[in-house]
Amino acid sequence: MDSSRTRIVLDDSDIARAIRRLSHEIVESAKGADELVILGIPTRGVALATRIRDAIADIEGHSVPTGALDITLYRDDLRLRPARALEPTSIPPEGIDDRIVVLVDDVLFSGRTVRAALDALNDIGRPRAVRLAVLVDRGHRELPIRPDFVGKNLPTAVGEQVRVSLVEIDGSDSVTIRDEESA
Repeated sequence: MDSSRTRIVLDDSDIARAIRRLSHEIVESAKGADELVILGIPTRGVALATRIRDAIADIEGHSVPTGALDITLYRDDLRLRPARALEPTSIPPEGIDDRIVVLVDDVLFSGRTVRAALDALNDIGRPRAVRLAVLVDRGHRELPIRPDFVGKNLPTAVGEQVRVSLVEIDGSDSVTIRDEESA
């Protein structure tokens, strides 16, 4: 008989603290915010990118160009999954050429989403540098990809499911792990 258990590993205040810390680390790494462009990977990466943009504006006193980068057509599993609707891509008017682009996603797992995002970026322009910020790094990489900025390292078993809920999309903020157990 199968049973599952879900536990909260980050609540709304934990997520808020992680966003503030990520934002400070991004600004420090870039030696300011003047050359930054922040691009969220839909769906939850876009909401996180907006939060990071707002936190950086609080730190630096001005806004950072922010957008969304749809990676659907760049995924290597298109033939394995049902058709997916395309998400919006919105690149700031300043573009990404010769800028420091910070890709933002909710969970880093195999690395395949990030690989797709790098391919999509290549079609848009040529950034000076690309950095990766994730709320949760759960391990189990299949590709040699490592985040530059991590809200929470969360060692997991391959069979566990990590779910990020954000108020903008889901009505509340939390990160949960669902354990699959055999009883």
